[in-house]
Amino acid sequence: MLESIANDFYHSFYEKEWHGEEILIRNLSIKEAYEVQDLVTKRRIEAGETLAGFKVGCTSSSIRRQFGLSEPINGKLFYPHTAENQINIDCSNYINCAIEPEMVFKIGKNLEGKNLSDKELISAIEYICPGIEIHEYNFWIKPPTIQELICSGGIHTGLIIGNQRVSPDNLQFKDEKFAVYKNNSFLMSAPSSEIMGGPLNSLRWLVNFLTDKGMSLEKGNLVIPGSPVELINIDQDVELKVVIDNVGSVTANFKKY
Repeated sequence: MLESIANDFYHSFYEKEWHGEEILIRNLSIKEAYEVQDLVTKRRIEAGETLAGFKVGCTSSSIRRQFGLSEPINGKLFYPHTAENQINIDCSNYINCAIEPEMVFKIGKNLEGKNLSDKELISAIEYICPGIEIHEYNFWIKPPTIQELICSGGIHTGLIIGNQRVSPDNLQFKDEKFAVYKNNSFLMSAPSSEIMGGPLNSLRWLVNFLTDKGMSLEKGNLVIPGSPVELINIDQDVELKVVIDNVGSVTANFKKY
């Protein structure tokens, strides 16, 4: 059954259509939903994609309450859907395109273990970049379920990475402001403390999760620890700019070609 569900999610990612059965998704346990995500990952790697790292989602308390969660969720990042300085995004490839501003951590050494200290986490981050996470903000099952969110890898579709690289020693991981500009006009902002009290807490949660599965966060992995602001829908041709204090900025044009 899990293989069949994974095939449905693999198909929906590329074809933007759904052939699955709602009741099967709703009846999945959280553990089974992650097993489906892993099976989808296996299929995508077999199709020629490469694992780039991990994302943490549902990092704000309001979103977790919405889905009845006691903790965040995580998903995978893939190449070639992760790219540096990708200026133009074709929105016609999406049912409902949305974005979030992100810090992008480049992991410099393997990380595993439970409840690692801030110092241990910071020492494992090689550098940090500004990023824009792209979502297919569409749920096939209404109302949305946490099972679908996990199976889909957090409705993640891609990541744009800016070219600035800063040392983690330059950040407090608490007060840095994330700001989003739409066609050069301010849209919204929030401090990084909105990410589970700080993005290091998100990274710690991810390492705990992987450790419990007998895995580690590996050197070379990218990690996006979550956004302090809500999803931003892209409903028209627009230039979006993300600015993160002490990290840098990244800009992308979203347009239907």
